[in-house]
Amino acid sequence: MVSIDPKQLSTSKLHSYLLSAVAPRPIAFASTVDNDGNPNLSPFSFFNVFSTNPPILIFSPSRRVSNNTVKHTLNNVEATKEVVINVVNYDMVHQMSLASTEYPDGVNEFEKAGLSMQKSDLVKPFRVAESPVQFECKVNDVIKLGSEGGAGNLVICEVLRMHIDDEFLDENDAIDQKKLDLVARAGGSFYSRARKGFFEIPKPLSALGIGIDNFPDFVKNSMVLTGNDLGMLGNVEDLPSKESVEAFIKDLAARYPNIKTATHRQKHKLARNYLSFGDVQSAWKILLS
Repeated sequence: MVSIDPKQLSTSKLHSYLLSAVAPRPIAFASTVDNDGNPNLSPFSFFNVFSTNPPILIFSPSRRVSNNTVKHTLNNVEATKEVVINVVNYDMVHQMSLASTEYPDGVNEFEKAGLSMQKSDLVKPFRVAESPVQFECKVNDVIKLGSEGGAGNLVICEVLRMHIDDEFLDENDAIDQKKLDLVARAGGSFYSRARKGFFEIPKPLSALGIGIDNFPDFVKNSMVLTGNDLGMLGNVEDLPSKESVEAFIKDLAARYPNIKTATHRQKHKLARNYLSFGDVQSAWKILLS
């Protein structure tokens, strides 16, 4: 067995060990607003429930290891003392991942990830309408655990109101865990799906993904593509060029002779097939043909 002194490791190496060993971790999809009311949405896997009476949730936006800066979420909860914590199930996991992209201050991650802003009852931050369970919270305290890159900031949240989509309740008004189908975070690019175990989602681009708000309407409003499909498609830096689309479709026609006359619906179904194998570029070329 390898024995390690944490002080002898780089912060990034220790970070990797900790996140791979302490896993899977539930995800707090935290919605906040700044003092001007601009919305922000970001996921955090340093998160759990710590008390029932009073109902307390705690999540921790850590200082960035790379440059010791802090996330907009931390600035917002310190300024407004409010947050909505939305849980993440499998049906929205790729949109959640897209929302974790480091977009500049003022960019609305709801729009980038194609998620719906739902007005809260008691706090200013919006709820994520697609989330099966949402917690409106006041922030009782923020405890800073350090001042260097990688240091956590414990955001202690008291639940003021809880919203549960009744689709996920059983006949006894208890949450049906199988229907809820939550996902959790592990190390690297790994996630865990409650019903099926581990799967991978490539980390968002270091360059900014275009986001769902920049899709053509016939893709954004697809009746075939799911939220997860859209989330995958949004994590590209640029759309493929007209020339690359034409070359791809020419080759594809050898296997799918009717591709050039296919309807939007038929193309969207074929694109979904490519997305199921993680081939986002080919899916985009089919959609744009």
